[in-house]
Amino acid sequence: MRKVGVLGAGSMGSGIAQVASQSGHEVVLCDNNQEALDRAKAKLAKIMARLVEKGRVTDSDAQAIQERIQYSQSTQDFSDCGIVIEAIIENLDIKRQVFSSLESIVGNDCILASNTSSLSIAAIAASCQNAERVVGIHFFNPAPLMPLVEIVPAIQTSEAILDDAKNLIDSWKKVTVLTKDTPGFIVNRVARPFYGEALRIYEEGVADFATIDWAMTEIGGFRMGPFTLMDFIGNDINYTVTETVFAAFYFDPRYKPSFTQKRHSEAGWYGRKSGRGYYDYSEGADKPEPNKDQALGQMIVERITAMLMNEAIDALFLNIASKEDIDLAMTKGVNYPKGLLSWADEIGLSPLLSRLENLYNEYGEDRYRPSPLLRRMVAKGDTFYG
Repeated sequence: MRKVGVLGAGSMGSGIAQVASQSGHEVVLCDNNQEALDRAKAKLAKIMARLVEKGRVTDSDAQAIQERIQYSQSTQDFSDCGIVIEAIIENLDIKRQVFSSLESIVGNDCILASNTSSLSIAAIAASCQNAERVVGIHFFNPAPLMPLVEIVPAIQTSEAILDDAKNLIDSWKKVTVLTKDTPGFIVNRVARPFYGEALRIYEEGVADFATIDWAMTEIGGFRMGPFTLMDFIGNDINYTVTETVFAAFYFDPRYKPSFTQKRHSEAGWYGRKSGRGYYDYSEGADKPEPNKDQALGQMIVERITAMLMNEAIDALFLNIASKEDIDLAMTKGVNYPKGLLSWADEIGLSPLLSRLENLYNEYGEDRYRPSPLLRRMVAKGDTFYG
């Protein structure tokens, strides 16, 4: 896999191309939009100049990294690539068309990978005559800085292709986790309550955005509060992912979207990129002050983290990934302060079950149902990391 193809020159695709080039590969970065290619090239030059200035790379290394990337508008230039990673729009029909066309261009041994964050790898693979060569390789944005990569085999993916894909990404000094091909994989599945339960707490009038963010950062130890993070990601993107996951899980109430976020998205209040989200980012805007009531903050943290831990436990129960990979994914993929399963051990599985049962009894909603695995482990007195 001397030569790597990347389809899509947006922030994700250009980031993956940079990572591959920095790892010594020749890279073909392809996009049908010449402006996108020009932007990607200019952005990389800027990044390299900054790295040289900081002494992270030498002038000659920076030059070599840039020269190893070929910018192209034609997918025909993928013909001699050992792997092609697709990083285009999250639309299944478009991805299927693209993979079907790529198969007629690349060699028989070329791996075809999708960077999708939530779509079915099996459905994408089905568009190819040789579905065994298709695998999910999900990077996190920005790809050069975020260490985690989720490796997602479809049910059709061969063991050899899975091993080759994982070994390649490991050689790029990334932290890889193996996950089952289910909606949201590990991170986008397990992280849903971080946003959803925070929105629910706000909608009930328990606390405002600033107070919830304060509680989760100052008491919970999270790097960003949920509303700050949603504004950073973009409410349009975060809401779409939530809707996609909700529909993909056959409308399981655990993943139900929020009308608050829907209205923010409809209003164009996407967050930082639009100048207004849950917070006002215009120049001179007042920053809301949180209510720093410790008891209230502790309740918020316990409620949201209980839901997160339950989601992680259920992912383990349903064999989505190993306990080690679930914890690794949440610390390396979204910078959680602790692995959720080891954190559950720390607070105690019995107190965690009580928190969830109290919520379930109070609301009578399936959203708060404790995982059967949690119930079984409490009954046996087990822990995740004995």
